[in-house]
Amino acid sequence: MAAAPDRFKDTGRAAPRRTVFGEVAEAYDDGRPGYAEELVTEVLEYAALGDRAALEVGAGTGKATGLFAARGVPVVCVEPDARMAEVLRRNTATYPHVEVVAGDFEAWSPGGRDFGLLYAATSWHWVDPVRRWDLAHSALGPGGTLALFWNPVAAIDPELFAALRDIDRRHGVEEPPHDALASRYGEEAGTVDGQVGPGWPVDEIRRDGRFTDLRTVRYRHNLRYDTARYLDFLASVSAYRVLPERHLRQLLLETGRLLDARGGAIDMLGINDLVLARTV
Repeated sequence: MAAAPDRFKDTGRAAPRRTVFGEVAEAYDDGRPGYAEELVTEVLEYAALGDRAALEVGAGTGKATGLFAARGVPVVCVEPDARMAEVLRRNTATYPHVEVVAGDFEAWSPGGRDFGLLYAATSWHWVDPVRRWDLAHSALGPGGTLALFWNPVAAIDPELFAALRDIDRRHGVEEPPHDALASRYGEEAGTVDGQVGPGWPVDEIRRDGRFTDLRTVRYRHNLRYDTARYLDFLASVSAYRVLPERHLRQLLLETGRLLDARGGAIDMLGINDLVLARTV
């Protein structure tokens, strides 16, 4: 059996890798998949915020921010990369109840505010693993909600999957976003082939002891990327951003030729995996 992909794992090089996305902030914004409206509904029903605000950790360009802001939720967004934060401000300009803070979550202070919800959309694995649970707990008031979610994608066509993996391996890519076939994903959140993926935070939350009412949910939906958008997506992924420039250019060229030869698009399974917990 193939190993489960490291969907949620801190690579050990979080400090440099978590800010490589800013080099291609526009491509990130154009190419990255978003999140299901059902996930937002689940989070807000669980949190029952009332008039309390939400805190978003690692907001990026606002793939999740806009969904919560559109529901009327006041959101404070902490984003470590100033270039990503600039795009985030543009994308949320119509929401006066969104505040964007450019800086590391580890250095940010809630300033005495108790947030009703702290959420992280495909970013929690970049936060310092030694401090993140303390930081989350200190930002949340009693009964506050922690919501962590990720959005992996998986290739549907086995032949295309194999061809993509061949390109990745020849250029030294580790942990590409399409490193598991869609058929390996079942119904249980955080799993591939029925096994929990590395870095899935449920066990850490349980061991911490300051959170309760743990809940996990998986949402599945179909995605179709044309060649240009898929290349934007890959160019925004840290596993590709850290490649030498000439390798990245050649990899994207070969991937583009492959997709164009197969109809100019790729069909993917989109996954949204959600963890919810409440402060004791």
